[in-house]
Amino acid sequence: MAKKVLLLVGDYVEDYEAMVPFQAMGAIGIEVHAIAPDRVEGDLVPTAIHDFTGDQTYKELRGHNFNINKSFAEVNPEDYDGLYIAGGRSAEYIRLNKKVLDITKHFFEHNKPVAAICHGIQVLTTARVLKGRTLTAYVAVGPDIELAGGTWKNIPADQAIVDGNLVTSPAWPGHQAILKEFYILLGITITS
Repeated sequence: MAKKVLLLVGDYVEDYEAMVPFQAMGAIGIEVHAIAPDRVEGDLVPTAIHDFTGDQTYKELRGHNFNINKSFAEVNPEDYDGLYIAGGRSAEYIRLNKKVLDITKHFFEHNKPVAAICHGIQVLTTARVLKGRTLTAYVAVGPDIELAGGTWKNIPADQAIVDGNLVTSPAWPGHQAILKEFYILLGITITS
């Protein structure tokens, strides 16, 4: 039976952090439902491209439009095997939505696999599910993790950290690492 994963996004989600996992999970047969608060199936959310150009932080450019393929109001987290939280500016405001937090808590309460990348970890800090956890995130989110009772590790952007049912990566260069570990948490084995 195919696995089902919720992909949490919102306006100005980081382009790669929505597009790459959506396509990569779909390519191996995972049914991925991309959702955003107050959006219905067929809506589009704008994305932002974050690139590192030598400034103190990333540069933000307008990205593509990303298709929402499941109505937010219809989502029941019990129907899903895993949760993937994309980063970008969307995380800072979707974490203000009670249903987003309830969905997130469900996956931790039931020990289901959760992947979060970059600023997506802001949803986890607000859901208060990080106490005693070790994880990573974009460097600017590190203090939030510590304030939420977790331990933040500053690792290279192309790596990931697994702690129980949770896998995190600091930024989009870590897609290979975070997806590989997320597949393992989902019980998916890929052979060549």
